[in-house]
Amino acid sequence: MPDLYDVARAALLEITPKATIGAPSGQVEEAGATTVTFQANMSGYPGWHWTVSIATLDDADPSVLEVELMPGNGALLAPDWVPWSERLADYEAAQEALVTDPDADPDSDSDETDDEDDDEDPLGSDVLHGGDLDGVDIDEPSDPDDDSEDDDDPDEESDVDDDDSDDEDDDLDDDEDDDRTY
Repeated sequence: MPDLYDVARAALLEITPKATIGAPSGQVEEAGATTVTFQANMSGYPGWHWTVSIATLDDADPSVLEVELMPGNGALLAPDWVPWSERLADYEAAQEALVTDPDADPDSDSDETDDEDDDEDPLGSDVLHGGDLDGVDIDEPSDPDDDSEDDDDPDEESDVDDDDSDDEDDDLDDDEDDDRTY
């Protein structure tokens, strides 16, 4: 009969990396089943254990029933309660320390920032530069000698016929002559 710890470890390796499985921490035998536990080596889970339930019948090889991560006795306990007056005093002391020593806060930005960093697009896109959304750089002055712009000269003739009234009258006459029924 194989060792139950080896069977349990093999079952755990199917669902979790080897580094998360700690040392064996116990074995509980019940009628027809044995539960093997290992310490869990995962950050954020202090006091938790891997448990593997294995069927142990006399006439068959051991068979894994269930594998799970379970909290230990002290794993889900909240930290000791601290009265509000003490928490407030700690907060006020920290604020006072920031006022007297601004270098004490590791999250604060230093005054030695580079001005070029402010112009960078946080997404790394070269599409938006200085706010130009349509591809026109509004920071560059336009060339007054550029002939590509349309000149609105009132003396030039327009390509559009301003007398559209005749076309509308023709459409109305066509509708009167139409004898279709719907």
